[in-house]
Amino acid sequence: MFSKKVVQPHEIASLVGGTTTIIGNVEFSGGLRIDGVVKGSVRCVDGEKGGMLVISENGRIEGEVRAGHLVVAGSIVGPVCAAQLIELQPKARIVGDVRYRALEMHHGAIVEGMMIHLSADGKSETKLDTRVDPRVESKADPRIEPKAANLKLAVGAETIQG
Repeated sequence: MFSKKVVQPHEIASLVGGTTTIIGNVEFSGGLRIDGVVKGSVRCVDGEKGGMLVISENGRIEGEVRAGHLVVAGSIVGPVCAAQLIELQPKARIVGDVRYRALEMHHGAIVEGMMIHLSADGKSETKLDTRVDPRVESKADPRIEPKAANLKLAVGAETIQG
């Protein structure tokens, strides 16, 4: 009659309510849904394979985000790492670099930052080559070192900046 409920690995067991603002870092296990605001990093302690983080349309995180499975419908300002899968819903907005193994991006989602694919071992496959291509004629000042450009991507938008 009074048995302990076993929490499944991707079951949402914790909630940050819509009227809640947390100032500080949050570490969670299993699943977490954020409807409010977190000003600090949000990390899953279950490692790369575990943990699901859901950020609702009203949810906002200002800091680093790390989870195995990440569903974003709200906004994140900071770097993001989804060790397994990141789902960007239509109203999602991320300002920061995104590292992911698998990506699902809906029409209307916006990412202002670099998208970096992770290999199966969790390391970045994307290598930025900042050297000048000798086949391309350039009138740039050779004393200025080239830098990686940020990417502003809006799925379904008319313009894409690179």
